[in-house]
Amino acid sequence: MVEPTRHAFHDQLDHVGERIAAMAKLVEAAVEQATTAILEGDVRLAERVITADVEIDRMKIQLEEQIFEQLALQQPVASDLRLLVGTLRMSADLERMGDLAGHVAKITRLRYPEHAIPEGLKSTIAEMGSIAQKMVRTTSEIVSTRDIHAAEKLIGEDERMDDLRRLLFRNMLGPDWAHGVGAAVDLALLGRYYERIADHAVSMAHSVIYLVTGEKTS
Repeated sequence: MVEPTRHAFHDQLDHVGERIAAMAKLVEAAVEQATTAILEGDVRLAERVITADVEIDRMKIQLEEQIFEQLALQQPVASDLRLLVGTLRMSADLERMGDLAGHVAKITRLRYPEHAIPEGLKSTIAEMGSIAQKMVRTTSEIVSTRDIHAAEKLIGEDERMDDLRRLLFRNMLGPDWAHGVGAAVDLALLGRYYERIADHAVSMAHSVIYLVTGEKTS
């Protein structure tokens, strides 16, 4: 009975990875839609993003319950234990990224029918959203493939996001800023939200490297 039980356990582990990848795809869609909503002032799309976050939260809770059950009923070896613990961390990262996409959407809703972003800075926010979406998409790929080279590359891709956030602040603090305090606050928050999405994607890349190699990276 031991061998079939172990096979069933490993089937469950494979399913855990598939659920993380599926969760990442939902988050990618949320980031894409939230960015479109903020750029276009589309409050209906923003509401869909906010509503869809419930499903991301539900998937995280189900994953946690499944993992805790496996930890309680099985005796995972070191590599299996790394997968389970790493999956807990990644599901938390994805849940937080979904929340951040929801925060972007909420700014759209707050400012409707006006647009939150001054025309001259839309390209900056669009690029931040594109980078964030690409990074989330890559997390889904590296979770599925466990490609540590792709994970290592992802870790370096948040530098452009940091540059763009600094650009936002230079605009807001410059002598030519004429859009008021409210717009400055919105942009400061948006910059932070996108930067944090990138940070969580990098965290997931570190988790994948740890799953594969057993070595922690910083």
